[in-house]
Amino acid sequence: MPPTDSNELSNSRILGFSTAISLVVAGMVGTGVFTSLGFQLSGMQSPFAILCLWGLGGIYALCGALTYGELAAAIPRSGGEYQYISRIYNPCLGFLSGWVSITVGFAAPLAVASMALGQYIHRVSPVMDPVWTAVWVCVLVSLLHSFNLRLGGRIQIAFTLFKIILILVFLAVVFSHAPSHQDITVLPGENALSTLMSSSFAVSFIWVTYAYAGWNNAVYITGNIRNPGRTIPAALLIGTLLVTVLYLLLNLSFLLAAPVEKLEGKLEVAHIAAETILGQQGGKTMSLLISLGLLSTISAMTLAGPKVSEVIGEDFIFFRKLSWKNKGGVPVPALLCQLGFVLVLLLTTTFESVVTFMGVTLILSTIMAVAGVMVLRVREPQLSRPYKIPLYPLPPLVFLIISFWVLGHAFQRNPIESIVGVGLLLIGIPLYFLTGHNSGKSTDKTES
Repeated sequence: MPPTDSNELSNSRILGFSTAISLVVAGMVGTGVFTSLGFQLSGMQSPFAILCLWGLGGIYALCGALTYGELAAAIPRSGGEYQYISRIYNPCLGFLSGWVSITVGFAAPLAVASMALGQYIHRVSPVMDPVWTAVWVCVLVSLLHSFNLRLGGRIQIAFTLFKIILILVFLAVVFSHAPSHQDITVLPGENALSTLMSSSFAVSFIWVTYAYAGWNNAVYITGNIRNPGRTIPAALLIGTLLVTVLYLLLNLSFLLAAPVEKLEGKLEVAHIAAETILGQQGGKTMSLLISLGLLSTISAMTLAGPKVSEVIGEDFIFFRKLSWKNKGGVPVPALLCQLGFVLVLLLTTTFESVVTFMGVTLILSTIMAVAGVMVLRVREPQLSRPYKIPLYPLPPLVFLIISFWVLGHAFQRNPIESIVGVGLLLIGIPLYFLTGHNSGKSTDKTES
């Protein structure tokens, strides 16, 4: 592929810091935090352990964000893990990562966010089928993002601001009413240490990693961000810190608002919490608002996801049509491809199974990328790095240790879903060789 024209690159960098941070925040604050607590309480019921779980998730995401900030600054091209792993290790491994991003990394979060939205809408209006509500929402949001990239960025900023306002309102309502409902303590109990070291804690952390998934959303559109070497690291860091605080407050509010037995094993924990303190009508109103807030998550994945397919299309002739963009800069074929995967998941799988195998495949992909920052420092010490990881190598090492710890317990407790996740990853190997992997490859080039 010929080098990209500098004017074309300049014209493509039309999104700024506001869009980047909105992608990070909206990508994280979505289905996970409003649905995970019920499943976590099925394995452990200590408020202290639950909050430790979410705090550890924040540390994990922050270490990943700090590491990806350096990768994005050193390799300023869209595509995320696909681009980094192809450049650092091997194009085949990069393709496997890209395959995961296309089939699971974005399609699965989109599917589960839509499933949750459908469930919340169904709570408000039982005549609305949750599955078909999810389908139509995905189709309509994809349509909104199909016209113009700049417009899509503005839509994303608006959705994200709306979501943050909703969360702050929810927190204000719960904290002003919850103390009259029940009194809990977040201090460690007698069995606190054993709970933190249990397999239930480790497996529950898979739900947390899913809830924090999205901390790296901005790197997928690096090629469209102005001054990516500074903008991307700042968006990743600030966005992750903000979300960590919101997550701790939200989970505390759920625990304060409703008894554990009401929340345990339930999907719509926010609805249950609101209904407990505000009554049936108040719960329905809050569910409607939360479902509307999930639109920002669906929008974030819809905006960022097709960029991976677009870059793969630039590098592989077989997938070249995925790189085609309309006059507004939107890779429409890639957008439609992602929508197709989402619809398949919506119509064929369950919420819990999608989250489990998605968590395993995404952790494997991010492990390679995070380890790659250390490989790149050794191999290319002179590479321009506008941003470097503070306290290096501590953040990537912490991220890797936690990742392997979670993977071990995931395979032990959920072997079938974990094997399915690895199997999905391995499907990409024959696909890579069957599609003429050397044709049109440009993964060794970066935008500058």
